Amino acid sequence: MTSQHQRPATSATPVIVNPSHLHDPTPNGYSTAVITPAAGRLAFISGQGGQDRTGTLSPDFAAQVEQAYANLAAVLAALGARPDQVVKLTVYVVGHDMSKLGILTENVARMFGDTLPAQTLVPVPKLAIDPMLFEVEAVALLD
Repeated sequence: MTSQHQRPATSATPVIVNPSHLHDPTPNGYSTAVITPAAGRLAFISGQGGQDRTGTLSPDFAAQVEQAYANLAAVLAALGARPDQVVKLTVYVVGHDMSKLGILTENVARMFGDTLPAQTLVPVPKLAIDPMLFEVEAVALLD
């Protein structure tokens, strides 16, 4: 199988794999697969919503997405990790439609650049609290 590797394989970094015979997912802000090194430790990061440090949620979807990724960045920093160590994202979007995809892709590109993790988007009718419109959980390679 021919693959497009976007980052070189080393013993300490994940390898991004986008098979050339499949649709290129990178314009949509994700990679098809990410391989982690056998010796790496994984951190499973709980869903981060768009609450600021006081617990306030903006009613605006774009503002919640931006804040959720800022919250994810803060968790990564607390773990001593960088965005390029995230290997998998799962995002939950209330009332997802194509108008929200651009906002999501823009925020992923801003945080991860060309090091796009594998990602799944799950449309949902509701999240843990009523005003929450977006949540992102992550798996990061720490070593």
